[in-house]
Amino acid sequence: MVKFSMFSDRGSRGNNEDSIGMYQEGENYCFILADGLGGHGKGEVASQAAVEACILKYVEMENRENFLSEAFENAQATITRCQRQDRSCMDMKTTLVAFYVEPDFVQWGHIGDSRLYYFQKGKLKARTMDHSVPQMLVSVGKLREKEIRHHPDRNRLLRVLGIEMDEVNYQESEKLERAGQQAFLLCTDGFWELIEDKKMEALLKKAESPDAWIQMMQEVILKNGRNTNMDNYSAIAIWLE
Repeated sequence: MVKFSMFSDRGSRGNNEDSIGMYQEGENYCFILADGLGGHGKGEVASQAAVEACILKYVEMENRENFLSEAFENAQATITRCQRQDRSCMDMKTTLVAFYVEPDFVQWGHIGDSRLYYFQKGKLKARTMDHSVPQMLVSVGKLREKEIRHHPDRNRLLRVLGIEMDEVNYQESEKLERAGQQAFLLCTDGFWELIEDKKMEALLKKAESPDAWIQMMQEVILKNGRNTNMDNYSAIAIWLE
């Protein structure tokens, strides 16, 4: 059984440059989340274009063996096409997380600093690694993991869609067998920067549904973000049972 909840809020900003989307076909599901960059509303254009391009690719494909690579390539092509057609879109970029569910396995891919968290039986098992300067500093031992959230260079990204590249430099997971109680959280940086991983885990153990989990996490985020210029924050929670 697949249960899910989706949420997006503009925070304290004038507009919401995050985009989320999903598609269901029988027992197969596709979830997409993106955080646009570029200002003047163009970040919103980039993130929405990426989400729509991924879902369109998922709908079109009969054999989804190479879904992630084709989805990221289609999203990149769509954004670069927009850039060529409209010069005001030249600086727009986006992060992207794509997650899809098959009857026997799940798989995901990401680029940028939007994250996917994986929980097994209520315990955090893994998360994606940000393509950012602070994450790089962690990998070489110059920064502690918990210091990423408040690092002055946290928004300096090393990989995103919308920049020139010979191939889309996204990161792809191994296929993960569906087994037991599994939970997944896709979220933008405006979400994860205001709630610790351990708090996500603690609230997951209390939640009776993905909706309840999202709601409890949002309460923590709003409390921690009070009196700050809160970024857009978005999340998709998926439970497999």
